[in-house]
Amino acid sequence: MADLGTVDLLVIGGGVNGAGIARDAAGRGLSVVLTEKDDLAEGTSSRSGKLVHGGLRYLEYYEFRLVREALSEREVLLRAAPHIIWPMRFVLPHSPEQRPAWLVRLGLFLYDHLGGRKRLPGTRSLDLRTAPEGAPIKDRFTKGFEYSDCWVDDARLVVLNALDAKERGATVLTRTRAVSARREAGLWRAELRSDGGETLTVSARGIVNAAGPWVDQVIANVTRANSARKVRLVKGSHIVTPKFWEGNQAYLFQNTDKRVIFMNPYQGDKTLIGTTDIPYEGDAKDVAVDASEIDYLLAAVNRYVKAELTRADVLHSFSGVRPLLEDDAENPSAVTRDYVFDVDAEDGRLPLLSVFGGKITTYRELAERGIAQLTPFFPRMSGDWTADAPLPGGDMANADFESFEADLRARHPFLPRSLARHYARLYGTRAEMLIGGASSLADLGRHFGGLLYAREIDYLVATEWAETAEDILERRTKHGLALTDAERRAVGDHLDQRQSLAAQ
Repeated sequence: MADLGTVDLLVIGGGVNGAGIARDAAGRGLSVVLTEKDDLAEGTSSRSGKLVHGGLRYLEYYEFRLVREALSEREVLLRAAPHIIWPMRFVLPHSPEQRPAWLVRLGLFLYDHLGGRKRLPGTRSLDLRTAPEGAPIKDRFTKGFEYSDCWVDDARLVVLNALDAKERGATVLTRTRAVSARREAGLWRAELRSDGGETLTVSARGIVNAAGPWVDQVIANVTRANSARKVRLVKGSHIVTPKFWEGNQAYLFQNTDKRVIFMNPYQGDKTLIGTTDIPYEGDAKDVAVDASEIDYLLAAVNRYVKAELTRADVLHSFSGVRPLLEDDAENPSAVTRDYVFDVDAEDGRLPLLSVFGGKITTYRELAERGIAQLTPFFPRMSGDWTADAPLPGGDMANADFESFEADLRARHPFLPRSLARHYARLYGTRAEMLIGGASSLADLGRHFGGLLYAREIDYLVATEWAETAEDILERRTKHGLALTDAERRAVGDHLDQRQSLAAQ
């Protein structure tokens, strides 16, 4: 049994909220241990719609504060991580059966002005009969609107927060479950257990429960505490198909049930379509896409597009469970995407801070506000700092990704343009660490297919907690979408050989 000693904070949960809180706390001078029972971002945080957005549809539920804060955060995150977050234009064909044009215009006007938009272009109206953005849309939809939001590589956002936390002194443990935590002799005494069976102990002056869908279970089974708050689990599923339109624009479709469906460019030549909103009562780790959800998404898209999709077009699908704050709304789509904190303390000491709800766009602000809840317990920690701090790889001049990428290609002319862009997008300024002294493709090691070389695998294992082929092919990167089954197995074999050599 290994003892990690005494720290200020034990953070349970390696999703975007937990990683964001660990980063924020470590940057204030607190000693931190972050523990995650699976891989970083393996749950909800890698199964999102991959958008940093204000939540246009939340305006219908009068969530004006949430939308305003999310739109403001959109600007902050664009500056912090221009390699993994970038602007995207969304085309909304008008369907008068769902919402009148005046209501859509009003919503988009508010969307343009609520959050202090600076870097993104505003809304414009489109004549879909003549605008190139209308080419894939059925002729009966003649009017449309175009507005701005942002794309994000969700799993990499989590990893970069964890990486920054580590570089600021935090200990990050993956595949290590929090088994128990009790208040004893003026400290929290916690027991952790790794997948390999190793038991670790750590003493902490406070605990943050950022376990997402498992937040209630941590309260009940790990800390044996109580909370009046609950999470409501809602399943959201996505499908991936070939991309079938020209241009980089995405589409937002109003469905007949008043929900909206996104159709976004994905990994260059593919399309990401989602999401569903279905109450979920099982174990979050067992979530999977239902056939009825695939049919629902296809029907929603086919109502608008000329080149109608079929089941045969679905290349991939994934499903995640959103841990939303229970607010007793009957319609899952109406459940708030806001967040709240619950602080349980014993005689003004040893806090347990539990996080309920939240969304990717507001994770940084959530972390900042969560740490503020702990100020009475850690009065000597420093103040807010993350609003102006780039994430690892995001320290580009003027947050200008295109100029950075051009410079990277100029410094490494042996890289094919697609590979240089891949390294620039995923690793930003840290692409230099991956490339190292390589001066030819042969220097990058074995080619596994697509844009994947052994050098990248080794880098991810050494620096980003990657252990399995799935960690690398589905979360740290999306190479898995471009590889054959045999190529994917070869990646697994390579990792097995690495582990065998390391064990010798």
